[in-house]
Amino acid sequence: MLKYFKNRHNYYAVIIVILSSATASLLLGETLNLDAPELWSIHYQATVIPQMHGYFNSPYSGTNSLSPNPEVQTSFTTTLFLGRRLWKGGEFYFNPELAAGEGLSGSVGLAGAANGETYRIGSTAPAGNISRLYFKQVFEMGGAKETIMPDKNQLGDEVCKNRLTLVLGKFSLSDFFDGNSYSHDPRTQFINWAIMDNGAWDFAADTRGYTWGAMLDYNRERWAARLASVLEPKVANQLYLDLNIPQAHSENAEFEYRYSAGSHPGKITVLGYANHAHMGNYRDSLNLSPVNPDIIQTETYCLKYGFGIDYEQEITKDLGCFLRAGWNDGATESWAFTEIDRTVSGGISLNGSSWNRPDDTFGLAFDINGLSADHRDYLEAGGYGFLIGDGKMNYAPEEILETYYLWKIVQRFSITGDFQLVNNPAYNQDRGPVSVFAMRLHYEI
Repeated sequence: MLKYFKNRHNYYAVIIVILSSATASLLLGETLNLDAPELWSIHYQATVIPQMHGYFNSPYSGTNSLSPNPEVQTSFTTTLFLGRRLWKGGEFYFNPELAAGEGLSGSVGLAGAANGETYRIGSTAPAGNISRLYFKQVFEMGGAKETIMPDKNQLGDEVCKNRLTLVLGKFSLSDFFDGNSYSHDPRTQFINWAIMDNGAWDFAADTRGYTWGAMLDYNRERWAARLASVLEPKVANQLYLDLNIPQAHSENAEFEYRYSAGSHPGKITVLGYANHAHMGNYRDSLNLSPVNPDIIQTETYCLKYGFGIDYEQEITKDLGCFLRAGWNDGATESWAFTEIDRTVSGGISLNGSSWNRPDDTFGLAFDINGLSADHRDYLEAGGYGFLIGDGKMNYAPEEILETYYLWKIVQRFSITGDFQLVNNPAYNQDRGPVSVFAMRLHYEI
């Protein structure tokens, strides 16, 4: 850990996180007298995640391999969530964010990357950005009312269960799609990329996880349907978005059904997406270069599509479970999220009430990731993607086990101990297994 802070940029990032946290506490504390609780939404978060792994078996490595030598890396994010009601149903949200640090080995070498916070980070030095900037309009359509509780980017209100919501601007698709009560937020729940989201959903985003576009959500008492059209990145997993909109865009559709098993709520969600971007083709790249193929040589505007399903169920008031599965065509290159073509993940989340710690949480989950035949052959021939590539590969599904315990020390501050065991990192059974340890510090107001 001390080695990490020899880099002055990382030291400055820690200072900025601490100062911004203290400043937000003073400015946004409970003594601040806003004109009405439903008029403004002001929240703040700061998250620090140091991670490390030790030596692991590695007879060879490539450009995008996880380092077999011990390493420690730390990520920092600090975000101000501002919201303002403009008129009845009209809301505006603005999220300035500061991020710094990096993932293990620069966030390469694992398809299910170990730190879900690092996709918000564009550089190791502290860098500010506007993560979200969007307008939201709710059109009420009658029926019974329900209470919307105040939260980050959510104004408290009483609204009709039957409603249509329009969102325009900059946001993350994962803000509105693939939601799960037990695994969707790496700041308070599971940290691994492929457990917090559907790994086969190559959702359109810049390298920080955000994009520009429009989203429609039609909500009824028992179900909801969503549709979004957004911009794609110009280069795989890079910051700049492609403004050639007729040929570069992403459409995402989701249907959500909510039910109750006795008094315990549950939900099933089905997701589909179609990405149009300047992507390469794995099989065409192999046909051009059977050895050391380069996906960039075959890039052209083309289609990538996939599907996902998500299930969650409250078992008792303290215990819940979830299950996800996803598939994409695996013919065109992985573009924005991660290099997974097939995935299954699931787990449990247990509240600490039974041991008199009602604000604590224990989680245990698994994830199994796979590749299409074209993607596998490309990597075995020495090809590289934007996240993985060992120069060659002895293929096997990537298997991940993650467990964590969140200890809520005080109302706004928690410490989480997290452990991940990764078998066949980057689908290569010649390397690993890898044990990853993390200590997450999270503050919010």
